[in-house]
Amino acid sequence: MADIRPLNGTVAPDGPMARLWRGGSALLDLILPPRCAGCGVQTGSHGGMCIACWRKTRFVSAPQCAQCGYPFELDFGVGARCGACLSNAPHYDRARAAVAYDDGIAKILIAFKHGDRTDLAPGLSRWMMRAGADLLAEADVIAPVPLHRRRLFDRRYNQSVLLARPLAAAYGKPLVSDALIRKRHTPIQGHLSASARRRNVEGAFRTNPDRKAEIDGRRILLIDDVMTTGATVDAAARRLKRDGAAAVDILTLARVVRESAPV
Repeated sequence: MADIRPLNGTVAPDGPMARLWRGGSALLDLILPPRCAGCGVQTGSHGGMCIACWRKTRFVSAPQCAQCGYPFELDFGVGARCGACLSNAPHYDRARAAVAYDDGIAKILIAFKHGDRTDLAPGLSRWMMRAGADLLAEADVIAPVPLHRRRLFDRRYNQSVLLARPLAAAYGKPLVSDALIRKRHTPIQGHLSASARRRNVEGAFRTNPDRKAEIDGRRILLIDDVMTTGATVDAAARRLKRDGAAAVDILTLARVVRESAPV
């Protein structure tokens, strides 16, 4: 079985405590067998993905738009931007995503966001590390896209914070979870058009005055789970830049990739 957590092999520690931990882990596996995050088939380890689901996953890679990260079918050269960015440039500087959003990824995200599968966060973050290595290396501050307090109360955790923590730890970057505040509760955007999404998130964010020192003149890397039209992250980037950020990049786990590119 393929595992979405480790991208490189690791050697398990030895010793009495390590053996005790492995024994407890084996007992837990007997009680609650690890299952694929995508389809539910039994796998070899918790947070894993079966081979069938792994093969269906579409990783986003070059060639892609230098700004929004939308994948190109042809290589147009370094710095090439898509028609959408040329005609209506977003407020963020660069955006990258690990995988294309599809039915399989949707199941994983539903389990992660709404099914208490917080154990998936480290593995999903590793996917994001591969997609956004340059953004992570150049960032001064990592900040998750915030939830409104009402939605945070319902969900009990912000999935973007869980994705951001391993990224900040791996690259030794400060994680500022409250750099942005979602001041307005917005309806779920799943079935809204692109223009409706922009209106929905307009004015939804404000910067935290207590975090001014972490924002002023800094390159901020915003972390979110999914990028559809980019309206949410663009509104967040716009607010950060208005309040002093030097640059804002975006790194998401998934993004919508339609059959026709945004030309």
